[in-house]
Amino acid sequence: MSELILVRHGQASFGAESYDKLSPLGIEQVQLLAQHWQGNDEQFDHVYSGDLLRQRETAAILQPLMVDSAQTPNIHPGLNEYDGTPIIDLYLRDHHQSDTPVQLPILDRKEFQLIFEAATSRWIEGSLQPSADDIDFEPWLDFKARVHNTMDELMARHGNGSRVLVSTSGGVIALALQRVLGLPDAQVIAANWMVNNSSVTRIRYGGGRVSLSLFNGLSHLEKPQLRDKISFR
Repeated sequence: MSELILVRHGQASFGAESYDKLSPLGIEQVQLLAQHWQGNDEQFDHVYSGDLLRQRETAAILQPLMVDSAQTPNIHPGLNEYDGTPIIDLYLRDHHQSDTPVQLPILDRKEFQLIFEAATSRWIEGSLQPSADDIDFEPWLDFKARVHNTMDELMARHGNGSRVLVSTSGGVIALALQRVLGLPDAQVIAANWMVNNSSVTRIRYGGGRVSLSLFNGLSHLEKPQLRDKISFR
C-alpha cells in the first residue's frame, strides 16, 4: 500500500498585513512536527505543496525528512486553499443582514468565524452569484473537482509503496476526506473547521482501494507542556 500524508500548514498570520505567511507559532508547530517525525525515523519519498506561501514555508521545514534530502517540494496549484475573501465579500454584499455594517478586514476571530461559516454555507449551496468583476471567485463545484482530481493524480503517479508528503490547507484536507469517505458537501465544510494547524491526515491506497488511517492527528503537540500550541486559525 502507498500513502498520502497530508499536513495542514502551521498557523498563518491572522490579522496581519499578509495572512499568507506562517506566524511565529505556526513555524514552531511545524518544527515540532519535524522533530517528532525525526524521532520516529519517519521518511518520505516525495513532497508536494500548494503554491501559497504558508504551504511552501511548511513544506520547506519538513523537506529534510525526504529519503533524498536534496529533493525540493513539487509545487502543485491543485493543492491551494480556496480564496475566502471573495466568498465573504459576496456574502456581505448580497446576503448578510445586520443593522451594523461589518468592518473589513474582520480582526475579531469569533466574528470572523461566524461570518465565514455563513458565507461558506451559501457558497456550497450555490447561492453566491459573482459579477463579471469577481474574477477571484472559485465556485464550490470547481474547488471540489480541482481537489478530487489532484488527489487522483497524485495516487496514480505514485504507487508501489510510495510515501507522499503533502503540505496543504484545511479545505483541501476536508475534500480529500470526502474523496475517501464519500461525505456529503455539508459535512465537508464542517470537517474543515476541525482541521488543526500542523495536523496530519493519512490516506492509504493501492490495489483499487483507498482508505483513511488517520485524520487530524496531533501527536507532536499532545504532551501537556505543548497543548497550548494547538490552534485552528
